[in-house]
Amino acid sequence: MFEALMIRQADGETTTRLEQVDPASLPQGDVTVEVAQSSLNYKDALAVTHGTPVVRHFPMIPGIDLAGRVLHSDDPVFRPGDQVLATGWGLGEKHWGGMAGMARLPGRWLLPHPAGLSGRQVMGIGTAGFTAMLCVMALEDGGLTPASGPIIVSGAGGGVGGMAVMLLAQLGYQVVAVTGRAQLQAYLISLGAAEVLPREALAPTGKPLEKARWAGGIDVVGGEVLATMCASITQGGTVAACGLAGDMALPLTVAPFILRNVRLQGIDSVMCPRPRRMTAWARLARDIDPTRLDSMLHDATLAEVPALAPRLLAGHIRGRTVVHLTDSK
Repeated sequence: MFEALMIRQADGETTTRLEQVDPASLPQGDVTVEVAQSSLNYKDALAVTHGTPVVRHFPMIPGIDLAGRVLHSDDPVFRPGDQVLATGWGLGEKHWGGMAGMARLPGRWLLPHPAGLSGRQVMGIGTAGFTAMLCVMALEDGGLTPASGPIIVSGAGGGVGGMAVMLLAQLGYQVVAVTGRAQLQAYLISLGAAEVLPREALAPTGKPLEKARWAGGIDVVGGEVLATMCASITQGGTVAACGLAGDMALPLTVAPFILRNVRLQGIDSVMCPRPRRMTAWARLARDIDPTRLDSMLHDATLAEVPALAPRLLAGHIRGRTVVHLTDSK
């Protein structure tokens, strides 16, 4: 038996509690993993507090990230004892996720543990850091370099935004961080932001084009924030969009695209192909600043997750929360 955080729904009510689970009830998969760490993401917090629409069927173990040790493998790529990680692929949504002592999943979802990073650091990066790196790579694919000009990052106080600020700064970019929490200014500067702006800096004006201010942007908010960001990008710039924390609608015109040649690149970290994943994690292992990363991390036990989830949704938690399934850090 192993301990797991289980989400159940009955009579329209969603409950989340710790349970003892029989390994025989694990879903189908090629590889069984002893989970050491997971992480608490925005999507996990939605699942833990509300269940739907994140959770596709019940019961469900949340946790879109996991890291641990292979116990059994029918996949020739992995052997017992291998250190592995997994993010996305429907974990915690359609397939039991990482907030449990054990997980069973297809081997093709797993990646080898990156050299030079601890399990805590790997899950501190998790989906948030992986998504941020995909965004950085999208900016690079669009031709941007540190010489191109400043990069603006919305939602910088969250996991993806903070990771994006840190990675861009480490790579030599001038980073402008946008947050609705003025108290995070010193924290964001410590991550490498050259400037911190209030949320109102991306408030809509109704103009099809704004003053061209930034060479590129990374947006986790969506809605009017993304629209204003696109309208404020300089000629030939790129925006990477990876979230909808604010709104799914996108109220903008074609002006930025046909008059300034702005590129809007969507980022999907859930179904990202394995070769791109391998490249992104290799970059993370190489480009991450471990000191700055550690400054972003908080530690939690599985039992603490239900209380932390609503705080994360309310914006009361900055950075990243690593959930430990064992005593190992």
